[in-house]
Amino acid sequence: MGSDEQKKTFVMKGIPVSPGIVIGKVYLFDREDAQVPLYKLDAPERIEEEIQRFQRALGESENQLLELKKQLGDLGGGMEPLYIIDVHIMILKDQKFIDRTIRNIRELGVNAEWAVRMTVDRYREIFAQMKDDYLRGRFSDIQYAGQRILANLGGRKRPIIDTGAEGVVIIASDLSPDDTAQMKIDKVLGFATDVGGKTSHTAIVARSLEIPAVVGLETISRSVRTNDDIIIDGSAGLVIAHPDPEVRKRYEDKKSLYEKAQDDLLDYAKLPAVTRDGYAVEIGGNIEFVEEIPSAIAHGADGIGLYRTEFIYINREVLPDEEDHLANYRSVVGVKGLSWATIRTFDLGGDKFFPDRKPSRELNPQLGLRAIRFCLKEMELFKVQLRAILRASVQGKLRIMFPMISGIEEIREAKRILMEVKGELLAKGIPIGQEIEIGVMIEVPSAVIVAEELAAEVDFFSIGTNDLIQYVLAIDRINERVTYLYEPLHPAVLRLIRQVVDIGHRAGIRVAMCGEMAGEPAYTLILLGLELDELSMNPLAIPRIKKIIRGSTLKESKNLLEQVMKISSTSEIRAFVETAMRERFPEEFQVNGQ
Repeated sequence: MGSDEQKKTFVMKGIPVSPGIVIGKVYLFDREDAQVPLYKLDAPERIEEEIQRFQRALGESENQLLELKKQLGDLGGGMEPLYIIDVHIMILKDQKFIDRTIRNIRELGVNAEWAVRMTVDRYREIFAQMKDDYLRGRFSDIQYAGQRILANLGGRKRPIIDTGAEGVVIIASDLSPDDTAQMKIDKVLGFATDVGGKTSHTAIVARSLEIPAVVGLETISRSVRTNDDIIIDGSAGLVIAHPDPEVRKRYEDKKSLYEKAQDDLLDYAKLPAVTRDGYAVEIGGNIEFVEEIPSAIAHGADGIGLYRTEFIYINREVLPDEEDHLANYRSVVGVKGLSWATIRTFDLGGDKFFPDRKPSRELNPQLGLRAIRFCLKEMELFKVQLRAILRASVQGKLRIMFPMISGIEEIREAKRILMEVKGELLAKGIPIGQEIEIGVMIEVPSAVIVAEELAAEVDFFSIGTNDLIQYVLAIDRINERVTYLYEPLHPAVLRLIRQVVDIGHRAGIRVAMCGEMAGEPAYTLILLGLELDELSMNPLAIPRIKKIIRGSTLKESKNLLEQVMKISSTSEIRAFVETAMRERFPEEFQVNGQ
């Protein structure tokens, strides 16, 4: 190997969003060439065939460019386009480009498409280090040549990731729901992205899959390339690229210790979440996919506290019909081992799109036509979902939850449509369950202000802290430039939560929390002190939360809360709470470096 292959270990610090440690190889995800397949060549003769495929694609690419050059020359119009084509032809003939690609095929035993991708990635790295803006911009010529070779290789459509028994660590600038839906997820060992926060899509997916993830790294996608060695510490928020043998060994030891700690915590999974002085809290699991239900049960969820149904729409060529919805809901309602299921009607619109709908250009999608606003506008889509939910309700205890309710008119209209659909089903003799509760998500500040009126309309509240904090503090929760302002312990946030709980209890209804705040161990005593009836979280967090609840009392939690509510500075509140939790649970807050 040449000297350019010698790599120095470097460490990047980001936002830890899914705990655990993974040691593996990089897969640099680029949406523009995401369909490049990867597969291993299992015999020497296949390697030689793959090299010949690559060489044929080079020849075809050169012939195409020569033909294009002739056509442009016949049309006239200046020499610049012809010079650019000459540059691309030179790249196709460049011996270093060719040799590196062949070496990738031969030494790594990978297909020609992937070998080309790795060569282009290497040139991307070299050009990114150039100080001259003009030269740095010329990488686009290499990228163009690479894309032409890939187009001529074509004809082998495979999943984005197909690595046999091996898995990969996905590195990307960002990942959308559609990106992750396309991946062969069982081959993904971990995630690291340039942007994002604790409640970004990447974070939620990683926690759901129980794989380590770090986001908000700013430049990770420009700092590594495919097949590099990498370590992700999703507990400490660290990414270590090109680890030397000593660093690698240290993290192998850390990985086994972490896994042992997780095994120990699972002892608490099946125990009830009851404090030492007898205060019981129901524990729900948040899920995106029905495939996560076994994990929710294994980690000790009493029920499903939040089923995010918009993921039914992801990665589909046509809209799901009523039967598609019904099949999903039947997998969630009445499942053995779960006492209830809370189905949230879809939170689509804004920046979440689906088949047959072109995205509207909204300057502020989080404040735009989304969630219940979208449902009330696209009423037929809404009715399809409600019919399926009601049909599934015969299987067990079901809660229907409407998202982003901002006032009394929206919940009354949503209920009216629900009753209309219910009447239609009953008229056709279709049975409907008796144990259906209706609730609203409290995630818009106006909903807190009119909570008393809303309480008269519903059976329960569920506080969605992800959006509530975003709207109360006026920050974009996935913008890494203002992540430091996203603070669940902000006095305004705590006062709003207390207000919602007090109003709900006075009205005789239950109050849950289903935002990410519910699954953060450092906040557990504060939430106990607020006397929430239910905490719903990513299933992986449940055993640790149960352990803390079972080791504490409601009395001490209320005392801690009262002290916190007297502090006006957010940073002082955080320091006070972290110190109190560390002193109260010293072992628990050292396991993962917290």
